[in-house]
Order: sequence, then structure tokens, then C-alpha cells
Amino acid sequence: MRTSDVDILMIPGWSSSGPEHWQSRWERNLKTARRVEQDDWFNPIRDKWVARIASAVAQATRPPVLVAHSLGVAAVAHAASKLPPGLVAGAFLVAPADVDHAQAWPETAGYTFAKDRSGFGPLPASPLTFPATLIASANDPYCSPERARVLAGNWGATLVEAGEVGHINTASGHGPWPEGLLRFGAFLKGLA
Repeated sequence: MRTSDVDILMIPGWSSSGPEHWQSRWERNLKTARRVEQDDWFNPIRDKWVARIASAVAQATRPPVLVAHSLGVAAVAHAASKLPPGLVAGAFLVAPADVDHAQAWPETAGYTFAKDRSGFGPLPASPLTFPATLIASANDPYCSPERARVLAGNWGATLVEAGEVGHINTASGHGPWPEGLLRFGAFLKGLA
């Protein structure tokens, strides 16, 4: 598959993805990409985020491919069982946020993650109903590499260990992230 063959649904994480984040850049540069917007990026509620993903998938005019970052990965994992089997072409999951260990997360823009109120934990342990690749960092403050391996195994996702690259966001130097775009292209090609 090529980018023109699919609807690319960008699913940012907690606090969204700023204008220089690779997701925002891809959204601007890939004609079939659009963001799945949430009402509140700083006080996320799982059921609301999942409903928005399900709605975006239902509105897709081409096979949808989910491109999730951070808490968006957790939202996709929760949404998987609620999406019609065979509808989602695949998921490209980057820098998962381990909500089950959110007490270790750093503060973001003055906010701390309200695990107890969000409903995101525990993370599902069932296989996803679509092909997926999970890209994880060895020094991500939101998810340890060991936990990323467990999540990939639980979800039936292909794990790509990216080395010590932080949270794969603007703060870790991944604004454009050309390596990610190449990996995404290879992922799409594998969906054909």
C-alpha cells in the first residue's frame, strides 16, 4: 500500500503533538493524513478518546491506518476490540505510554497524568485485531524497554527497538523524524 491508498489517522498522546512534532509534520505533508482530535488533551478520558478513534475509523473512505504516539498508543490498544474486524488496515505505534506505571512519568506542561481518573489502565493484554508495528526507545521516560517488549508481545505487534532516542517527540529531537517516515513507508508496503 501507498499513502494515497489509505486514510492515515494521526492519534497523538497526552498533551497532543505540537506543530513541530513529527505527527504534525506528517499530517501537513501526507495528503491522506488527518488528526483524530480530542476534547481535552491534558485530562484524557479513555472512553471519550476511544469513541473519537472509532468515529474516525468509521468515517474513513479508504482503509484506515492508525499512527499513534504515546498515550495515543494506549488509546488504540483500548479501541481495538471495539473496531469492526478487518476494517483497520494496520497500526504504526510509536513510543507507547505505559499507563500502568504512570506514577513514574515526568510532569508535562505543568500537568501530571491522572491515572485513576483517566480509565486508561490497565492496558489491554489481548492481541490487536490488525497488523501493528511498535517502535520503542531504550530510554523513554514513559515506558521501559522491557515493558515495551511485553506490550508488543501481548498485542502481536512487531517490535522495533530504536535505541536511546527518548520519547520520540520534539523534545528528544524528533521533529522531522525522517527515519520514522522511512519505517512507516516500509510498514505500509508490508500491508499490501
